[in-house]
Amino acid sequence: MAGKTVTRADLCEAVYQKVGLSRTESAELVELVLDEISACIVRGESVKLSSFGSFVVRSKSERVGRNPKTGEEVPISPRRVMVFKPSNVLKARINGTLLPNGDASESEEA
Repeated sequence: MAGKTVTRADLCEAVYQKVGLSRTESAELVELVLDEISACIVRGESVKLSSFGSFVVRSKSERVGRNPKTGEEVPISPRRVMVFKPSNVLKARINGTLLPNGDASESEEA
């Protein structure tokens, strides 16, 4: 299932077409939003976007891993990782049970 990758330029173009700002203003707006989300995540804060999902930073402690080829044990250093958890609304839209405006689809109502 090869899908198109959405880029910053694609997001800027969508804002330009749907909001009516200039292309430059649209690009600045997208950059500001992404910068703010990034800054919050770097600080270790969770970012929740209603009807979309949550970005959460988790700390992983040091542990022992294995090289799959040799079976040799290798220490894995502690680190922080970011996890995205989609909202139930987004999951439903992905699975086709909600229309883009948030209403239940006809198949669900029957």
